[in-house]
Amino acid sequence: MLRRFLPKSLYARVVLIVILPIFLMQSFITYIFFARHWDFVTANLSRTTAGQIGLITDLYVASSDEESEALFSRTSDLLDLSIRHEPGQIPEANQLSPYNLYNPVFEARLRSRLERDYWLNTQTQNDMVEVRVQLEDGFLTFLIPEDRVFATSGPIFLAWLVGTSILLGWIATVFLRNQVRSILKLASAAEAFGRGRDDPGFRPTGATEVRRAGRAFIAMRERINRHLDQRTTMLAGVSHDLRTPLTRMKLTLAFTPDEQDIEAMRSDVVEMERMVEAYLEFASDVATTGDPEMFDLAALTQEIVEKADPQQARVMFTPGTDELIIEARLNGIRRAVTNLVSNGLKYAAKVWVSTRRAGTHVEIIVEDDGPGISPEDYEEAFKPFHRLDEARTPQASGVGLGLSVVRDVARRHGGEIVLSRSDHGGLRAALRIPV
Repeated sequence: MLRRFLPKSLYARVVLIVILPIFLMQSFITYIFFARHWDFVTANLSRTTAGQIGLITDLYVASSDEESEALFSRTSDLLDLSIRHEPGQIPEANQLSPYNLYNPVFEARLRSRLERDYWLNTQTQNDMVEVRVQLEDGFLTFLIPEDRVFATSGPIFLAWLVGTSILLGWIATVFLRNQVRSILKLASAAEAFGRGRDDPGFRPTGATEVRRAGRAFIAMRERINRHLDQRTTMLAGVSHDLRTPLTRMKLTLAFTPDEQDIEAMRSDVVEMERMVEAYLEFASDVATTGDPEMFDLAALTQEIVEKADPQQARVMFTPGTDELIIEARLNGIRRAVTNLVSNGLKYAAKVWVSTRRAGTHVEIIVEDDGPGISPEDYEEAFKPFHRLDEARTPQASGVGLGLSVVRDVARRHGGEIVLSRSDHGGLRAALRIPV
């Protein structure tokens, strides 16, 4: 139940782990201070002050006029209390400050120490507490400093507590942001490399563990690049070595008298040459050559459609209404879209091509009215050298690399190719590229 409410990002979780205990600890300290220290101090101060008021009231009632004056003077000097006698009646309702949480504590002490009616005012007198005690001939007014009745250090304590909590939280947040930023840089570099965009400016920063992960990523990236370079170099040599004997075989067969077996051999050599070219093109990663560049995807798609069907009798193109300027490897995207359109023309009578923006992706959708592919064979269609022609068009030629190349291009750009049933009755292929 709690997982759905917990933050998902690493930064938010680390902040929660570090900041939450700080505030919990400060809250616990605050509770202990107010529940134990401040309550205890305030209770003692209130009890002492209420006892002094009760004692002075009893002494005043039992003294003469001359003794009363001396009592007021002596009390003012020793107890720091301002006392005076006034005629009249005290108000009925106490005048209490709504911001003073300890008014009930002092009232309880006054009720226990006085056997007379009293009136308490903690609202109108600045930094003073006024208590009036009803007598037969008037009332006694006591003006007492507030710090003699209540513990007044609470607001200062709270200010320091809140201030230090905010300061500690800010320091922890800044520190954590710097640490998480290193992880985000590593993730961005890995994502860029996954899309075929090298980030030469990436440098490992942050904590030791993050630096170690960054150096491991750089080493891995260099090993992959070396592997790709070595494979490309090797395949270039293989391509040259294979083309040479095939050329000699073609020349030999060209000067050989025409016979039925010779004609079959010529066809086999041509087929071998075409297959070798297809295999080498697939394995040489031509889709990843070149640097990413900005281009108009809709214009590129329209160019491919016009080249595949200049009369547009079989291929219909519908551009989207949004501007589709993306940064990608132009040759790779061109090859992927060309393969999708070629596959559609190979197996169907008509092909519909459209482009659109879908959230954080752009889509090139190619649909046809051919026999299509059964849903259980969708994944099989992406396997290299795996052909499903028997299920679609037995006469179609190919080596089974069309959709494999499309998926390879899509994934090297951080995207995907999704197959489904078309509304036209055939296959629907949606090439999605993030922007």
